[in-house]
Amino acid sequence: MKTAVLVIDMQRGLYDDLPRPHEAAEVARRVNALAGRARAAGVPVAFIQHENDVDLEFDSERWQLSSALEVDSRDTKIRKTTPDSFLRTPLEAWLAEHAVQRVVICGYSSEFCVDTTTRRAAALGYEVVLAADAHTSHDKPHATGAFIRAHHNATLADITSFGVPIRAVASADIAF
Repeated sequence: MKTAVLVIDMQRGLYDDLPRPHEAAEVARRVNALAGRARAAGVPVAFIQHENDVDLEFDSERWQLSSALEVDSRDTKIRKTTPDSFLRTPLEAWLAEHAVQRVVICGYSSEFCVDTTTRRAAALGYEVVLAADAHTSHDKPHATGAFIRAHHNATLADITSFGVPIRAVASADIAF
């Protein structure tokens, strides 16, 4: 099954600023390992970058990808303005161009853009593998980043109504 890796919103202004998200360094290492294995297998990798007019202006320093990421010249970059990586972006056309049927999703933030993109991908008929230890969030007043990630791993993987599987899998166990 043709696969693509989607790395969501791991940008300097969201990911590198202090305080950093839960397990920020570890998640970046896992994302880099996952993307490296994907590239070695000929699987396309897309880095999706959020932007707005307030603090993530296009091409600003804060908009750039995290300094912890290893980006290859073969990778694609996709701009977005909502939590949904598909809405008003070229993502769906890019996936179709590569005949993708399954997406591996990782990045930031578990409860916003990772969650929304996972649900939208499944709604569009893509099988989804959520890299269970390679997405993260900041601690919030009501829940820690660790809890938020665990909650979304359990919740998203429990959704069956889209008719395609959503599986939460440790990044080291994702095969291409």
